[in-house]
Amino acid sequence: MLALARAFADHRQQMQSKWSDADARRYEEAYPDLPADLALRVYTSRLIGVESDLVLHGGGNTSVKTRLPDATGQELEVLCVKGSGADLSEVEPWGLPAVELQPLLRLRGLAELNDHQMVAELRRRLLDPHAPNPSVEALLHAFLPHKFVDHTHADAILAVTNQPDGEQLCQQLFGDDVAILPWIMPGFPLAKAVAEAVEQKPDCSGVVLLHHGLFTFGDDARTSYERMIELVDRAERFVGERVGGTPSMFQSDPAPLSGAQRRAFLCDVLPRLRGALASRRDPQQLVRLVADWRCEDALASFAAHPAAPDLCATGPITPDHIIRTKGHYLYLSREVASDQQGLEKAVGDFVGWYEGYFASSVQPRGVERMLDPMPIVVAIEGVGIVALRPQQKAARIAADIAEHSLKVWAQGRDLGQYVPLSEDELAAMEYWQLELDKLGKKKPQVLEGQIALVTGAAGAIGSGIADTLLEAGACVLLTDLDADRLDAVQQKLGRFGSRVVAAVADLTDPAAVGRVFDECILAFGGVDVVVPSAGIAHVSRLEDMDPEDFEQVVRVNTTATSHVLKQAARVLRAQGTGGNVVLQVSKNAFAPGAGFGAYSASKAAVLQLGRIAALEFADFGVRVNMVNADAVFGDADVPSKLWQEVGPDRMRARGLDAEGLRDFYRERSLLKVPVTSADVGAAVLFFASDSTPTTGAVLPVDAGIPEAFPR
Repeated sequence: MLALARAFADHRQQMQSKWSDADARRYEEAYPDLPADLALRVYTSRLIGVESDLVLHGGGNTSVKTRLPDATGQELEVLCVKGSGADLSEVEPWGLPAVELQPLLRLRGLAELNDHQMVAELRRRLLDPHAPNPSVEALLHAFLPHKFVDHTHADAILAVTNQPDGEQLCQQLFGDDVAILPWIMPGFPLAKAVAEAVEQKPDCSGVVLLHHGLFTFGDDARTSYERMIELVDRAERFVGERVGGTPSMFQSDPAPLSGAQRRAFLCDVLPRLRGALASRRDPQQLVRLVADWRCEDALASFAAHPAAPDLCATGPITPDHIIRTKGHYLYLSREVASDQQGLEKAVGDFVGWYEGYFASSVQPRGVERMLDPMPIVVAIEGVGIVALRPQQKAARIAADIAEHSLKVWAQGRDLGQYVPLSEDELAAMEYWQLELDKLGKKKPQVLEGQIALVTGAAGAIGSGIADTLLEAGACVLLTDLDADRLDAVQQKLGRFGSRVVAAVADLTDPAAVGRVFDECILAFGGVDVVVPSAGIAHVSRLEDMDPEDFEQVVRVNTTATSHVLKQAARVLRAQGTGGNVVLQVSKNAFAPGAGFGAYSASKAAVLQLGRIAALEFADFGVRVNMVNADAVFGDADVPSKLWQEVGPDRMRARGLDAEGLRDFYRERSLLKVPVTSADVGAAVLFFASDSTPTTGAVLPVDAGIPEAFPR
């Protein structure tokens, strides 16, 4: 979560230069085969990119004019400019594609150059034809005479420019140090306008673009970077003096809910909100969403303020944000958010607004296909903001942008009146193909936007299932009682980053199960796939069975599963978008073994619970199926805990060692192949992906055990 404290600091210096001569030398040494100025361009680009008050998630751009060899070895004057969609915070030299400079400079003499022609000219002049597209503002960088050019969408600059008298405020603040231009759509006209403005004011340090951001420049990397920092610092000081430190909307009047109340409210509302926003692009495809919420005190106070609804419907702080968040946010009172009919009506009203906006501001531009009309960011009275997107990363980006937008809106209100661009101007940006291209066009993964909860995740089967679901694009909460093993599994799955979280819980405690589902809601917004996989075994003949041992196996394997099903029903019903429950039963449910009475009986009961759940959960569109696995031993990283417990007895009974036991179970099957946790994961994925309209089914994953055939 992004810290807001610095943005609300009083009149002390806020934006400071992070330039370090030692770090600059390290960058030059890190790229010995590149010109030093390009290495320093990477360095200062990253300094800018890590400042969230300057740029967010691919925003802004930087460039350097240098010399590089072409394929023949001839050195050419080139512009190395940020590639479209790249992130300055982690940019590498390849993210600053080199374009021949002289041909770009000749373009300035043209009277007109449309977007298609501009992109074609930029790509035609790339030294590397496989490089990413140069920034849509590449010509602006090229036309400026300076060696280094930096561009940001600094919050403080936007707070000043997005006012009815934004130009006058900028003149008062910056004097002759900057040139000031009105909003102009990025592309060829803006590039020419900026170049002309700098020629008319050759001693300026930068150019302010109203409703857009700030350009600075210089003949060395440090000068261009520190001009950016100095001008933004002046804007931050100016805003701080006018606003008086913390914006009035962040001062808890009226008071928001307490932190604990906010979390409890989200646990109730997020699943229903996910369901209400799930949009069908066609009758066969339900688009599910992952939630990212921000409920710090300042944001909750903003959402509690009477001015919040109007500001949420006012427009983005810079048009570059519109493709990530839409122009408006959906605002919900707590009463509406808590009422299903009210919630659905509010979503319907938002869609109606968007359809009207499309008809009035987009269609006249010749656009026929409307983007998804559902809201992306939702503000909830006294709670905070929630962003919902099919990909977790996209939801996080939208939430980051919304967090900064609320700050600028609040500051803008205290400065006078926040004024966005018109809907016609915003429509031009939202449906601008060069801007939409930044989002990419990747084919959705099978479980994109879906959220899974896997119990028994520290075991071989549970961890294998989690791995498979994550590979298919799902977000996954792992839960198990064994904290150490659970931590090891989470680390093993670390390549999936924040899409996997873990919660230690004793599932025999119904309250603990409820808390685990709430943790899943708070982590991702809800749950779509529930995989009860926790289980223990006990080896004992019936005549020797300790009643407590029997009851413990039943508590863990059967009773805990009933608790999981109860909570799954609560969340899945609230979402109203269907889903899948896939229970891990066992070959023993149909083919029990001597000495395995407690385990076999408990798994037979789980099978019956699954069948009953299939009957009951169909009422709210949820499919319930079972997977019956056998002899899954795991691997060295995550061995089967069950086989660690019962294996020694099975080996003694058959006079086998560990390898011999594996061979025995493999050879007793019809197919005579080992069964792995990945095989079980594939079976779960089959059901979770709605591959067939199936519920109440049992799928054996045992390599063929005739006596365990479902019947």
